[in-house]
Amino acid sequence: MAHFDTEYQRLEASYSDSPPGEENLLMHVPEGTKSQWHHIENLDLFFQRVYNLHQKNGFTCMLMGEFFELVQLLFVVGFTVFLANCVDYDVLFANKFVNHTDSSKVTLPDAFLPIDVCSARIRHNAFMIFVLTISGVFWLHRLVKFIYNVCCYWEIQSFYINALKMTMSELPYATWQEVQARIVEIQKEHQICIHKKELTELDIYHRILRFKNYMVAMVNKSLLPVRFRLPVLGDCVFYTRGLKYNFELIFFWGPGSLFENEWSLKPEYKRGGNRLELADRLASRILWIGIANLLLCPVILVWQILYAFFSYTEVIKREPGSLGARCWSLYGRCYLRHFNELDHELMSRLSKGYKAASKYMNCFLSPLLTVVAKNVAFFAGSLLAVLIALTIYDEDVLAVEHVLSSITLLGVCITVCRSFIPDKHMVFCPEQLLRVILAHIHYMPDHWQGNAHRYETRDQFSQLFQYKAVFILEELLSPVVTPIILIFCLRRKSLEIIDFFRNFTVEVVGVGDTCSFAQMDIRQHGHPAWMSEGKTEASIYQQAEDGKTELSLMHFAITNPHWQPPLETTHFISQLKERVHREATGAETHSPSLSESEPRSLVANLVAGPSTLASVHFGRDSSLTNHAAAGLSDGASALRSLSPISSSLHLRGSLSAAHRASGVTSKAMTGSGTDARTVSSGSSAWEGQFTSLVLSEYASTEMSIHALYMHELHKQQSRAELSRHTWHRQESDESSDSVPDEVRSEPNTHSRNFPRSHTFPTTVPSPSAIPTSVSANSGTSTGQEGAKPPSSSQRRHSGPSTDHFGAGGKVSRLARVPMGGWAEDGQAAPKHHEPLPEESSEDEMPPRIHKVA
Repeated sequence: MAHFDTEYQRLEASYSDSPPGEENLLMHVPEGTKSQWHHIENLDLFFQRVYNLHQKNGFTCMLMGEFFELVQLLFVVGFTVFLANCVDYDVLFANKFVNHTDSSKVTLPDAFLPIDVCSARIRHNAFMIFVLTISGVFWLHRLVKFIYNVCCYWEIQSFYINALKMTMSELPYATWQEVQARIVEIQKEHQICIHKKELTELDIYHRILRFKNYMVAMVNKSLLPVRFRLPVLGDCVFYTRGLKYNFELIFFWGPGSLFENEWSLKPEYKRGGNRLELADRLASRILWIGIANLLLCPVILVWQILYAFFSYTEVIKREPGSLGARCWSLYGRCYLRHFNELDHELMSRLSKGYKAASKYMNCFLSPLLTVVAKNVAFFAGSLLAVLIALTIYDEDVLAVEHVLSSITLLGVCITVCRSFIPDKHMVFCPEQLLRVILAHIHYMPDHWQGNAHRYETRDQFSQLFQYKAVFILEELLSPVVTPIILIFCLRRKSLEIIDFFRNFTVEVVGVGDTCSFAQMDIRQHGHPAWMSEGKTEASIYQQAEDGKTELSLMHFAITNPHWQPPLETTHFISQLKERVHREATGAETHSPSLSESEPRSLVANLVAGPSTLASVHFGRDSSLTNHAAAGLSDGASALRSLSPISSSLHLRGSLSAAHRASGVTSKAMTGSGTDARTVSSGSSAWEGQFTSLVLSEYASTEMSIHALYMHELHKQQSRAELSRHTWHRQESDESSDSVPDEVRSEPNTHSRNFPRSHTFPTTVPSPSAIPTSVSANSGTSTGQEGAKPPSSSQRRHSGPSTDHFGAGGKVSRLARVPMGGWAEDGQAAPKHHEPLPEESSEDEMPPRIHKVA
């Protein structure tokens, strides 16, 4: 039987408590040299706690935060029961007369019922007893978890103090990169992971973000049912915290989930022979969890309403316009998240883009609604002015019934109307604002660019950047909608989910099973339209959408400058950095006004002032010349207008002060390889924090420029591919009569789909929907890359293989085999591929794959 290498190789079913691949890599450590932190069993949970303690600013802050969460839960339940059963509202609303011996005024205690009456009303209310029982069990569970966390985080505090040599008072002023660098350093001394001599930054990120990387990949591949087309509302997104919790419960850590522990996928899910049985089992489990959600819907709904009421009522009273403010939706955070991006890194990016996003959405205020709002605000303001004037003249006016309520409602009405009245000094520039947004969020569908002024683009962007009121409403509806999505939508995708986890799970020595997309391997998951052409072997099924692999790789490399990626990845990063640096600076040296102690990267030149951008040269298509550079220039100009470091003077002064405090000189990033952000902190906590802040701004701005540059190249390449496709299509139309019927039946044998956005589909014909021809030049370079064997530290599970070019460039077709694999015509499938009956539906199998190798 023929045997050939597939993209994802199946592993043997021998597993132990250690992460896969670690059984034979144990290091001998003399008994006398073992420390308290030697061989931590569950490194995933350990690193997550180390990160959480850092983000919560130390043990005391974390302890107080969780303690008040317990108190808050107790208060919400107790106060609700008290209001429902222990208050006489007839007395409170003056509908009942109360006799007083010492005073004629009604006091607040007069509205409280006696204790025996209150307890009797509670005992006779069956629903109240049920709610109290559920709440009591949940509160006791939280209490036990709180006590357990206190014990666990006490050990983490000891780890910070004794191993990392950091006190809790220093922790709020230390960056995560500093903490991470110390963890990597103490691995040599304490051997917290005994299966590897050295830890890398990527190992730590994989441990912390193992499950989140899977969620980001599933959203990127449009696997999760979160996008719907409703009859009246049209295209909409529904992704709430409750739905996200259920997804994670089903996939990762709940009873019967796909993972047997924190780091290992169950062996049966790594084999394709029983994929149908596993899909049925998963569908059944989803059904039961959906039914459980349906039964608990009343309790969860009551809790959501009460929590929202107590959380937002005071905010709405203090700031009535807060509901008109916007926030990044939960779906937006997952769609915009890079692979291997921690929570604080993501929120930092989105926070920087918040101002530009708000301005962009405010550009689309309805003129008709503005006219109505101005007049309503005028009439409401007139009435409010009269009432306020009367109150100032005589405060007894407030004693008149409904006067105080009228003043409050009129004030709310005026505030709401003002939110629909645009600033008269606002300039309508949606394209520039969208480019500034792109500089920070890094992801954007192709069809948005050039269409920023259209309401369709605005509506799609609102799915990422929604009203706070919509966010609250979705959370309130979540207990009702979540069971419906689980039962009727997620169950249908059970087979696709099984295939996804089998095909895109890779085990890494010392880490365990991780999402293969999180490896950020350009060769395995790169997209030819995102600067990976000639470097990637990925098929359409394996490609990450929207340039996720390339952008994630650049973000991680810039955020972690000490990380040493594989050789191929290093070449991709260095070539891109050099190209951006050369075209941003116009091949000129750094500004003479900058001291030698300051970074001479492209960021300093871009922020300091406009640069002379060199033309972008594409050997195959001269029509792309200067377009990417011009787009980068516009993006840099727009970025400077809203950059946290608003001027070159401020940047230079801040950086110079920080470097004088630290006494450390920075070298050029592209020179000796030492990044400006790797310098040590200052002589004090404040100086170190200030230095880290300034240098982190350099990293953020540098990534923004790279994102703009990559999107501009992608857009120009898309136009070139469209023009070439149009020319080839005209030729093929003229000679269509000579094409045999058997060739017509396979139109995509030598073609690939043009990159498109699955997460934001568009009905308008665009370049992203048109298949194009594969360039002949890409075959040679890809074949050279594909000749390299997979890394010895990684073994991939069974998945789809692809078409290959044989000797002399001849295409050897790969026949379809069950469970999503491919085999050469005339040859049998590999031995480890068990034969399965062909499925009746094409949607149940991974899409057919054609690859140039």
